[in-house]
Amino acid sequence: MAINMVGEELLPAGKEVVWGMLNDPEVLKACIPGCESLERDDDGGFSAIARVKIGPVKARFRGKVRFEDVDAPHGYKLVGEGDGGIAGFAKGGARVDLEDEDGDTRLRYAADAQVGGKLAQIGSRLVDGVAKKMADEFFRNFASAVREAA
Repeated sequence: MAINMVGEELLPAGKEVVWGMLNDPEVLKACIPGCESLERDDDGGFSAIARVKIGPVKARFRGKVRFEDVDAPHGYKLVGEGDGGIAGFAKGGARVDLEDEDGDTRLRYAADAQVGGKLAQIGSRLVDGVAKKMADEFFRNFASAVREAA
C-alpha cells in the first residue's frame, strides 16, 4: 500500500537554525511521535526505534534513515525503512526543502511510503489518516521546538 503526503510549515527562525535542528538527533527524537530512541550512525544517517499504533495494530518499529542529495542549508532527501515484526514493514522517503521568507523559514516536504504486512491489511484510509496525523504532530512539535530555540 502506498502513502503520499505533502505539506509545508512557516517556521519562526532563520534557515541555518532550522537546518541545524533538522539534523539534531535530540530535537528530532523529541518531535517524532512514539520515538523511543534516535541515534546517529557511523554513515551519518540515523537508527531509530518508535512505537506506532494504527487501528488495532500496535508495533515497535526499528528503522534506519539515510540522507541523499544533501544541499546544506537548503534541503535533502531522506530514505528509510523500518521493520515492525509481525505488524509489517514500512519504507519510503521524503524530500525536505527550506526557503527564506522574511526572516522566517518555509519548510516544504513531499513524502511517500510503502507499507506491508498487517499494516497493509488494515486499509489505506486508516493508514493514510494515521500517517497524516503523525506528520502533522511532528511538524507541530518541530515548530514549537524552533520557537523555543529562536
